[in-house]
Amino acid sequence: MNQAVTDRRSLIKTGAAAFAFQFVPSHVWGANERLHIGCVGIGGKGAGDVTDVAAAGGTIVALCDVDDNRRRRKANDPQQLFPKASFFPDFRVMLDKLDNQLDAITVSTPDHVHCHAAVMAMRMGKHVYCQKPLSHSIGEARLMATVARQEGVATQMGNQGHANEPIRRAVEWIRAGVIGRVQQVHCWTNRPIWPQGLTAHLPEQPLPAGLDWDLWLGPSPARPYNAEYCPFKWRGWWDFGTGALGDMGCHIMDMPYWALELGYPTRVEATSEGNTAVSAPNAATVRYDFPAGRYSDELVFNWYDGGRLPAAEVIADSGLSSEDVAKRFNLVMVGEKGKMFFNLANVDWLITPAEVGEDFKPPEPSLPRVANEDAEWIAACKGGPPALSRFELSGPFTEVVLLGNLAIRIGEPIEWDGVAMKASGHPQADQMVQRRYRKGWRLK
Repeated sequence: MNQAVTDRRSLIKTGAAAFAFQFVPSHVWGANERLHIGCVGIGGKGAGDVTDVAAAGGTIVALCDVDDNRRRRKANDPQQLFPKASFFPDFRVMLDKLDNQLDAITVSTPDHVHCHAAVMAMRMGKHVYCQKPLSHSIGEARLMATVARQEGVATQMGNQGHANEPIRRAVEWIRAGVIGRVQQVHCWTNRPIWPQGLTAHLPEQPLPAGLDWDLWLGPSPARPYNAEYCPFKWRGWWDFGTGALGDMGCHIMDMPYWALELGYPTRVEATSEGNTAVSAPNAATVRYDFPAGRYSDELVFNWYDGGRLPAAEVIADSGLSSEDVAKRFNLVMVGEKGKMFFNLANVDWLITPAEVGEDFKPPEPSLPRVANEDAEWIAACKGGPPALSRFELSGPFTEVVLLGNLAIRIGEPIEWDGVAMKASGHPQADQMVQRRYRKGWRLK
């Protein structure tokens, strides 16, 4: 590697950490210089992440996937789009062999591999973009945020709406008091749209050619291959995924969590249908209790999935049927002045009573506006402002989301010590907070 490239990589490694003291302008980079990126997981959402970061200013120098068939698709084939990129089945080999060629990586694997790929890369000084949920366990989210801070690298969790106008504008409105101090939050999703409520692991099936099943399992317990695990239905299995809450919570819970500057809840409880030792439930309701804060009173924050919705009185004054509320919005916030029905995909919100919205004077924008999350991360990697869903912020948020799964699995109310990551009176929770790994995958 020549000295210019070495100097450039040194600059971007320190840029994020140094930003608090000195802004590193983008013109330090040559006009045609682009971030050199390796992409871990290139199927499904990963395929989109590859093209998105390339469009935002990255040069794809490596592609990594445990399924060799992922680079042989006829449509949207990353290997065809980026023919000069090297291909690796194992991200560990990719990072070792291309250490001096990579500035950053994306991680778009199933949940159970997020932490291992991201932590290894960050400890090598690489910037990291990682899909939501940030991790498979609460302890991993804490570790990822800690390592990002220690290494001074630029990071971003892939909860795309966090970078878009609807959420950023809504955060400004809530903080400006559009509905007064908030007392309740209710969030819902139509997920799961994959099998959950399963009672036992599955029998072995013939392994498809090109799939390295041992690498796919990664740090999770050894299981025989079955098509109901891979490539898509892994989300419903506790070994690999985080269920409907893990899939959608980092999207839908994001705006109120951010707007209200919430930290850790003190208590969480859940009811569910079909939860088992091996699989997430068919439907669940989770209640988080947060202490009073800057923008909220003592707060009840509710999550609903599997077709469940808030009680009728919560949504009655919307003027819509419950079915229409479920389709049009993702959540409702209840404040001392009224309610805000919100959808993270657009600004077609509803404020009730009507006069509350009509009398409200929207504040001037105070949060930065960006083209998209990928551009925000690429800019941060080059020394610009830290991304607003960086691991130091999205890590604690992910901890709270996944705490709901802990309550589902324990099946009893939990008094939660967020700093210590401890569920009082429930020692069995420890192995879910800090999961164990297969031999050869222990995090150091």
